[in-house]
Amino acid sequence: MPFEWLLALRFLREGRMQSVLILAGVTGGVAVIIFLTQLINQLQSAIIDRVLGSQAHIVIRPTEDVTRRALDADQTSAQIQPRAQRLRSVDQWENIAQLASQTAGVVAISPVVSGAGFALRGGASKSVAIMGIEAEAYQRVVKMPTYMVQGRFEVSGTNTLIGVELAKDLGVGVGDKIRVITATGFEARRDETLTITGLFDMGNKDLNRRWVFTTLKVAQNLLDLPGGVSNIDLTVTDLFGADKIAQQLKTQTGLNVESWMQTNSSLLNALYNQSVSNNLIRTFVILIVALGISSVLVVSVVQKQKEIGILRAMGTGQRRIMAVFLLQGGIVGFFGSVLGSGLSYSLLFIFSRIYRSPDGSQLFNPKLDPKLVLMAWAIALVVGVLAAAIPARRAAQMDPVQAIRA
Repeated sequence: MPFEWLLALRFLREGRMQSVLILAGVTGGVAVIIFLTQLINQLQSAIIDRVLGSQAHIVIRPTEDVTRRALDADQTSAQIQPRAQRLRSVDQWENIAQLASQTAGVVAISPVVSGAGFALRGGASKSVAIMGIEAEAYQRVVKMPTYMVQGRFEVSGTNTLIGVELAKDLGVGVGDKIRVITATGFEARRDETLTITGLFDMGNKDLNRRWVFTTLKVAQNLLDLPGGVSNIDLTVTDLFGADKIAQQLKTQTGLNVESWMQTNSSLLNALYNQSVSNNLIRTFVILIVALGISSVLVVSVVQKQKEIGILRAMGTGQRRIMAVFLLQGGIVGFFGSVLGSGLSYSLLFIFSRIYRSPDGSQLFNPKLDPKLVLMAWAIALVVGVLAAAIPARRAAQMDPVQAIRA
């Protein structure tokens, strides 16, 4: 074993209490970094899944009707009430869908026809939102099969899917029929009798009470939108890159294109604040660990100054003396990171059993991200070496005669 390694290990063994304190500090710091980062990442993923699981990442809609102000004879504008927004189709939606599919980062596209209507069963009547979809395309955007609680995900012909809350309000179940009515103009009504093939629960009572899924053709007929779609839903690979893709498509098409980052700005702010808090905590933990290592090694240098003086008098170079203390910092950083990883997993396991969601399910999983563990190990090793740099430099610059006399 090289001389530097032998001396570094010997100094660590001789100062057992100091070594234990440094190791405990590094272990605790690494455990806090991994535990908090893994916990926050999992909670953020769970929140995003709950909020975005029932909606598209990007939605393309027609531009809104603009109210134009007329000028009077004296060139002053007359006040006009805002124009009511009518249901319109995305112009040349097939070409728009093809353009979106060729955009980098877009992984799924689903044309949708959505509009208001009423669902009737006997004497019960409920206001609903009709969702005309192509089943195969839509389930690539929203994982509908995972939300099914009864029946099956089948939207074909005059089959329909409704939420559990709407089924309760209408007193219906799988296999029953409901009548859907829409008003497409002044006293112009359209209706369709639909057969329920499944009930879904999206974790949102409003959606469970309002959404009625039909085929694209049925919705087009009910909402008087032959051959058209009211919006195009997209899913992207990078959630936090959705806004950039939306802006790109808006520039290319001139249509109204919104990402989830615009429609859920409060959620985005909350996620950002969580990330900032986590980064601040990690920064302060790293600084505290570094100061702890540095201060303990400074004390070690003072205690070992006679040995250092003798080594310098025997011809040991400054670089080798410096390497001894740098190795101590590196050794403590390495073993502290290994022990900290084990401690962080234990904390995740314990807290996952204590804290649960309101429905009794696990709030987070006790698992470690290998990339996160490797990152924490690298940080601990670098911090250990850098924190040892100041005491190592002091030890290397000691005058041998003064050190021996002290």
